[in-house]
Amino acid sequence: MQRLSIDSIIAKINAEEAFYAVSDDYSFTLKIDKYVPYACAAVHDGHQFRKDLWDNCAHTEYERWYEEDPETKNMVISHPILIAGCDSRFEYDLNRDPENAVFETAWGKQLWMQSLPESEKVKSLQKHTNFYKVVHALISKIEDKFGVCIVYDMHSYNWKRWDREVPTWNLGTSNIDNDRFGAQIESWRQALASIKLPNDIKQSAKINDTFQGNGYFLKYITNNFKNTLVLATEIAKVYCDEYKQINYPEVVAAVEQQLKVLLPHHANEFYKTYTN
Repeated sequence: MQRLSIDSIIAKINAEEAFYAVSDDYSFTLKIDKYVPYACAAVHDGHQFRKDLWDNCAHTEYERWYEEDPETKNMVISHPILIAGCDSRFEYDLNRDPENAVFETAWGKQLWMQSLPESEKVKSLQKHTNFYKVVHALISKIEDKFGVCIVYDMHSYNWKRWDREVPTWNLGTSNIDNDRFGAQIESWRQALASIKLPNDIKQSAKINDTFQGNGYFLKYITNNFKNTLVLATEIAKVYCDEYKQINYPEVVAAVEQQLKVLLPHHANEFYKTYTN
């Protein structure tokens, strides 16, 4: 892995180079093993929280972890194009627009002991801006090269906080073109429903059951690229104990191994359908 500036990362994308890099501010990683018509993303995988903010933060390390999406990067680690956040969404949220990316309150609790200085907000929002510069360059290159692109936008959610039965997998589709892409959405739902999990974990997959796909990452790509489909894919946190902060690596590995087969198959079907 290399440590690269934003300009260097974009230059490598434009030159169609394969590389694995962390941004020079350590805010995200991008791996490109080869150029293919699909990409994976794990924007909430990160847990870093810069030290300047520690003493001013009212949320504990566990409370931050609880609302992040740990292990979502590892679930798609084998795929050739993968972009993932390194920083906690409590510093700035890559899945919210710039005006709302730095929280004042988070999940009903005041986030900062004292109002965050403007200089600290600027530092965080610059990282948000840099991430989207790279996203724009990446999707532009894939669309230019292949004509179409599909992005698997990986998230997780705390299923135990719900007071009803919820699915293992949820697809949020309210901000994508369901008329155009409906068959691909349903085939992805069916693929997720076919995944077998250890420990007798119940398996199901639904569309817009818990979340509707309202994230900024999906909206940004959808609004800027006419031939790219973003599938906001949420797994319930059956791969960890939400309350004890324990990950279950055997469940993460089972997801990763099956997505290694299912995801490229689905992406290839999408590519064949929309390049004809």
